[in-house]
Amino acid sequence: MNMQAYIYDAVRTPRGRGKANGALHTLSPLELGAAVLRAVPQRGGFAPQALDEVILGCVEAVDDQGANLARSAALAAGYGDSVPGFMVARFCGSALDAVNAAAAKVMAGQADGVVAGGVEMNSLVPMLVGTGGPSVSDVFFNDLVLQTPQGVAADLIATLEDFGRDDVDAYAAASHARAARAQREGWFEGSLVPVHDANGALMLAHDELVRPETTVQSLAQLKPSFAESGEKLGFDATVRYRYAGVDSIRHVHHAGNSSGIADGASAVLVGSAAFGKQAGLRPRARILATASAGTDPCLMLTAPVPASQRCLARAGLTAADIDLFEVNEAFASVVLHYMRHMDVPQEKINVAGGAIALGHPVGATGGMLVGMALDELERRGARRALVTMCTGLGMAVATLIERVAQ
Repeated sequence: MNMQAYIYDAVRTPRGRGKANGALHTLSPLELGAAVLRAVPQRGGFAPQALDEVILGCVEAVDDQGANLARSAALAAGYGDSVPGFMVARFCGSALDAVNAAAAKVMAGQADGVVAGGVEMNSLVPMLVGTGGPSVSDVFFNDLVLQTPQGVAADLIATLEDFGRDDVDAYAAASHARAARAQREGWFEGSLVPVHDANGALMLAHDELVRPETTVQSLAQLKPSFAESGEKLGFDATVRYRYAGVDSIRHVHHAGNSSGIADGASAVLVGSAAFGKQAGLRPRARILATASAGTDPCLMLTAPVPASQRCLARAGLTAADIDLFEVNEAFASVVLHYMRHMDVPQEKINVAGGAIALGHPVGATGGMLVGMALDELERRGARRALVTMCTGLGMAVATLIERVAQ
């Protein structure tokens, strides 16, 4: 069986600052997840009991994010006893993998209506707290292949690709400018779900991390964030052992050109044509293809290129056939590398800004990117968008969508 998987809606919370002073910090991941799950059937005007499944991604599924947030958030959102749920974990690609899993279920005829997305509150559960031992960055697979800290890997990409500090800072400043414009002109408003507390008080209605005043000159004042871990902790030496042609690592990344730490949740409604007809919904897009790929876990952040190539090949398309790209801005060099190796101009990538400006609630970002791509396709009257994300341990996920003209 090979059915079409349609996207009927995509919503997200605003991205809150992922620290103790963030607007969402006093809430729980359960409340954030329930907020977006509740919004989907409310916006669509259908009973949530019509859904077959809830699939959520989460990177650090421990403490307040532990157990099965997909099921507990569905119950908290009023979905009732009949709608099950499960979690997906592929580091930063978790929510995008959740959307892909939903599409696979629908395409295989094993589900008709699925809500997929993710939840992450970095202000409550910091990254790497759930490793249960040495940090992931300390894990050696053998004498040659290791997982480096992501920041050092981003700097290694800059070194290998000859991206200078001006290059990565210029990209970061552009991300803030684009996000500020999108926020100012209301591009996000159709998909944002304002977050309230249990008493109904508004906690956050807009993305909290965007800094419109950011310039290349202001970013130039920031010191590199990963030079110390690279040089003093020995990761630079290990990377040079792996890449013998590299004499020294060019440490160019810092807080201003890396993804912002954030809290947030996302939800995407994926279903069959029959589900949409029964629920009285019109499809906004179809999912044409999905893919995942792996590359060297030492370099780590370059897998979006092979994942995208594999995804495009499955659809019988090339990068030239794609109108818009959402490439998660884990670090500026990741996107610069992608543009170079996929031969994609910057005007097609992250046109409303990305995680450098908006923040990266890691387990939820993939669903947010799908929604941003869909909104932009509709706003521009464009046809196709490709969403892709790098993840830890040298992997990436990709999703290709096509707008359904109304």
